[in-house]
Amino acid sequence: MSAGADMDSLRWAVAWMCVTFSRGLSPEEVFTRYGADLDHVRVLDWDTASDLVPGDSGDGTVSLLRSGRIGEWAFCVEEEGVLGCGEESLAELSRGTETYSLATTEGIDVFQHWRDGECVEYFEPGMEHTRSEPLGLWWDRVEAARAAHEGEGAGMAPAVALVLDHLGITLDDAVLAGPWPSLTLTEDVASAGPLCDTYAGEGPVLPGTVEILRPN
Repeated sequence: MSAGADMDSLRWAVAWMCVTFSRGLSPEEVFTRYGADLDHVRVLDWDTASDLVPGDSGDGTVSLLRSGRIGEWAFCVEEEGVLGCGEESLAELSRGTETYSLATTEGIDVFQHWRDGECVEYFEPGMEHTRSEPLGLWWDRVEAARAAHEGEGAGMAPAVALVLDHLGITLDDAVLAGPWPSLTLTEDVASAGPLCDTYAGEGPVLPGTVEILRPN
């Protein structure tokens, strides 16, 4: 799938999602690195899995995680939450391997590439001042892909298509709709700390630039 692919086949990647791609991991390893209990894993199609997410939870944000492996890459698509763009999650996911993370929420889009626990590249598409240093190669690629679909309301789908093409795998709406290992994971906001923080409109906090203080 190229950056010029039909965005109608990637509607899952347009708005409010987080997806990670980790080389060489199994879905079980992915869930474990997210901190999930494997006893809760069920193989479900998209419609059935979506019913697992409660309308409201007083215990924190509930994320629906669906994972699978295509070729040598394990994916994890997250609905509702953004656990897969947090520094701690990506450090763990990329331990001994490499991980790509793309997230889009209300007001912030983020692209990240991590390798063996370290951030290689981090930026908010369209916001050049958010680029991490040393400058990586993905910024230009993502900006060109976004420009090719400007005005289409494609969200992060062009960037996702670009990464999928780079990895040589297909994860379109039809593939994702099928049965994949699925579970829900509650993010305890009070104890887990903020994910994908921003400086009041001044761009995202780059990994490692601040120390997250947690209550005792």
